Amino acid sequence: MRFSPLVDRIAGHGVAAWDIHYAACEAQERGEDVILLSVGDPDFATPDFITEAAITALRAGDTHYTHIAGRTELRRAIAARYAKSLGREVLAENVITMAGAQNALFVASLCLLQAGDEVISLDPMYVTYEATLRASGATLVRVACDPDSGFRLDAARLAAAVTPRTRAIFVSNPNNPTGVMLDVAELQTIADLAIAHDLWVVVDEVYESLCYEHEYVSLASLPGMAERCVVVSSLSKSHAMTGWRMGWIVATPALIRHAENLSLSMVYGLPGFVMEAALVAVTAHAEVTLGMRKIYRRRRDLVVAELQDCPAITVLKPDAGMFVLLDVRATGLSSLEFAWRLLRESGVSVLDAAAFGEPSQGFVRLAFTVSDKHLTQACQRIKTFVGSLAL
Repeated sequence: MRFSPLVDRIAGHGVAAWDIHYAACEAQERGEDVILLSVGDPDFATPDFITEAAITALRAGDTHYTHIAGRTELRRAIAARYAKSLGREVLAENVITMAGAQNALFVASLCLLQAGDEVISLDPMYVTYEATLRASGATLVRVACDPDSGFRLDAARLAAAVTPRTRAIFVSNPNNPTGVMLDVAELQTIADLAIAHDLWVVVDEVYESLCYEHEYVSLASLPGMAERCVVVSSLSKSHAMTGWRMGWIVATPALIRHAENLSLSMVYGLPGFVMEAALVAVTAHAEVTLGMRKIYRRRRDLVVAELQDCPAITVLKPDAGMFVLLDVRATGLSSLEFAWRLLRESGVSVLDAAAFGEPSQGFVRLAFTVSDKHLTQACQRIKTFVGSLAL
């Protein structure tokens, strides 16, 4: 028997990055002393009032088919939030709900791209982007952001990557894994290219509520971007709702209709009780995310302080998100070797950041998604491990 080559085509080399995380989870399940810092899954529960909204809906029998694009009240609430941040009118017709941001990115790529198109993305990028974009048959064009610049956007490289076949630019802002948040000048560079070459821009804004020193500015708020910008986000990180699979797309009504047709053949709408929970979550967005941001900022600063004097390691302090990149090139180990040995010898799991792209070769990604106590223990183990190396 043979299989379709589609799955192989969309697998992407970055998928193997999760092998170390799965190994760490299995070790933990065996009762081994492992501190998991390899996944961006918050360690605290979804706020009670959000969970209670879902429970109330379930008890009321909210277990039937729902509208494919999402309930109108929820879409209006999401639209109202974006209208405030973008400074322009956003309607329910501009919003479709999705089973998480990853599903939203997948749907957006299938709606916008086709075989023969090129799509530009800043490198490093989230590990599943490659697979997501290749599903459409389009060619991924990586634009490297150098570690020596702090992984900032190189405007000349971005401009040079545009060809007559370029159809779209995909950007995660803030970036995963680097934690870099693009400034207004960098956003304008992207906007200028998109307008000049008539390109779509898909922006993954999953971490926009976890920005620490500076206020977040959406690319979609820039002049000329309303009709060509596709914003993808979710409640996973901002509200500790990773398992709820609740995300959305904000775009033109025409694109939303295309996405709705595609969603009809995929997930056929989200569960009603999930949308009821999402409604109260979106309505209380500012309240919930303020608390989350304070916790993550404290944890970020803890990791930076604990590891800043660790020999042979340089810590890149992130602008946003829930990850820190550690430059381990001076240890003499590859980032993959470092990650596996750290797990096996010290019981701490981190991801080899090279899986996110060649520019992050020699870096590992550490998630500060555990308690202060466990973060401190993990940092101590990292320092002990590095101290045991023949530097």
